[in-house]
Amino acid sequence: MSESDFLVHSQHLSPEQAGELLHLPRQKANWEWMSFFVRRLRPGNAYQTHTKREEAAFVLLGGTCLADWGKGAQPVGKRSNVFDGFPYALYLPAENNVTFTAETVCEIAECRVPSEARLEPRLITPANVVSSLRGGGNVSRQIVDLMTPAFPADKLIVVEVYTPGGNWSSYPPHKHDIHDPPREVDLDEIYYYRMKQPEAFAFQHLYSGANPLERTLKTRDGDAVLVRSGYHPVVAGPGYDVYYLNFLAGSSRTMAITEDSEHVWIRSTWKEPDPRLPLVRG
Repeated sequence: MSESDFLVHSQHLSPEQAGELLHLPRQKANWEWMSFFVRRLRPGNAYQTHTKREEAAFVLLGGTCLADWGKGAQPVGKRSNVFDGFPYALYLPAENNVTFTAETVCEIAECRVPSEARLEPRLITPANVVSSLRGGGNVSRQIVDLMTPAFPADKLIVVEVYTPGGNWSSYPPHKHDIHDPPREVDLDEIYYYRMKQPEAFAFQHLYSGANPLERTLKTRDGDAVLVRSGYHPVVAGPGYDVYYLNFLAGSSRTMAITEDSEHVWIRSTWKEPDPRLPLVRG
């Protein structure tokens, strides 16, 4: 597999342009579960869609809009960008419609997976998310849970992660590519990166004990990494705080993982969390 099978770049649009920043249907990604899209709306623009035989999660990366999923138009969004507070998101199960009408410049990340489950749409507000700190020292990061396994969905799990510059994240390295519950389940995962500065970067290392092939990907603002299997730790470039949005779906809706036994010892060195955290608040 080439690097393009794992790393997808966003389309460059000027700040004045509306349109699709990233277009990744699962057929193009060549995997079973997730399709992923990011689009920008200008004030007054509308985006209408239908979830036929799919469930979807729409995360407001920034801006405000009116969303109507059958209950009348409701205001959605608060933060100007992902570093400006907690998110609004909309969960839409199979056979539902929604229309987003932008009030300000608005950017929306959308993930879809096949589903036949007839569940209820749910609006997720900043008051509904759960923020926590994980790790310690230079392995500290902030986790913002939008849709945990306890959330009433069929397959999707959604998480935001904030990593201060120079810190490691998704560490100790872990994997979720074998269906062996309750020890581990097989989950595909998307990492969608956002960064404040145009020169900012992070590295994500993909490796597997069962596969001698390893690759290290340099990611920038707007990049998406497709984690198909194996371990996948991240490190933020010093001086550059890094955000990534995780979507997961697979063989079971749990977060059962296996950590790399060679690196678990690092937990014994953790003391206080990085004092720069939390990077965002509600």
